[in-house]
Amino acid sequence: MGSQTPSQLPVVDFTDENLKPGSEAWLSACDVVRTALEDHGCFIARYDKVDKDLCSSVVSAMEELFNLPLETKKQETSNKLFHGYYGQIPFLPLYESFGIDDPVTVDGCQKFTQIMWPKGNDRFCESVNEYSKLLAELDHVAKRMVFESYGVDMKRCESFIESGNYLLRCLQYRPPQMDETDLGMQPHADLTMQSILHQVNNVEGLEVKLKDGEWIVVDPSPTVFVVMAGDGFKVWSNGRIRPCEHRVIMNAKETRYSMGLFCFNGDMVLTPEELVDEQHPLRYKPFDHFEYLRFFDKEKIKESDSRVKAYCGINFK
Repeated sequence: MGSQTPSQLPVVDFTDENLKPGSEAWLSACDVVRTALEDHGCFIARYDKVDKDLCSSVVSAMEELFNLPLETKKQETSNKLFHGYYGQIPFLPLYESFGIDDPVTVDGCQKFTQIMWPKGNDRFCESVNEYSKLLAELDHVAKRMVFESYGVDMKRCESFIESGNYLLRCLQYRPPQMDETDLGMQPHADLTMQSILHQVNNVEGLEVKLKDGEWIVVDPSPTVFVVMAGDGFKVWSNGRIRPCEHRVIMNAKETRYSMGLFCFNGDMVLTPEELVDEQHPLRYKPFDHFEYLRFFDKEKIKESDSRVKAYCGINFK
């Protein structure tokens, strides 16, 4: 079980009005972000742009979505890994999820909504779209902090951000029944560039693994967002950034709703020249994110470092 010591995860307060590019607060936060991603693969973002009313709207939308008939849920399919509906998995009986592709656009949200509700559902579409855009803003700022902290050209950062493809995963975990496991999701690291997780109805369950191997429970407060590095950032950083290992343990007696904004890069991911030198020789070949998903789907290599090396690692003689 994880210990309730959220203070062990570095915290960046995005509600601080002084947190502006170039300020002392900004430069300090950049250092915190880089160190946290290198050590633990994640940090806590205190972020208040998703207000109480929007949170309530999103929770209502999730309840409506997951209460749909199973035959309707199964209509959501995709040829891209993790982008469709997942549920009724024997070894993960508490878990169900949907993927909404391109949720930061109205078209992306409408496409998903029309599958679930052929007659339309404007309230669902509007809530999810507004929510996704606010999480994408946080994703952009976090990436700018990473680039700046490593001294990488910021023009390339803007191109890097623009090449991002977003997927919103809507996650439901029901309470375990008698004789059922409390495991909601097994330990894993994401295949993304970066992920943002939010325990949207304030029910805890998310745990992350610190660099010393200890599992800690993440505070489910509404302003707490966990920004996590995925395998893509490991390649981009030439191995400096560590993908975050995390899991879900369901001790709650009520249904848990969580949202994850996952970013995959549409362009080839290259390690910046600033991160390659004699002490840090180039470790990875150019990284095609969606080919990497297809590689994972075929090879099923669970351990993050092993699958990244198998896909694009450079072997030194």
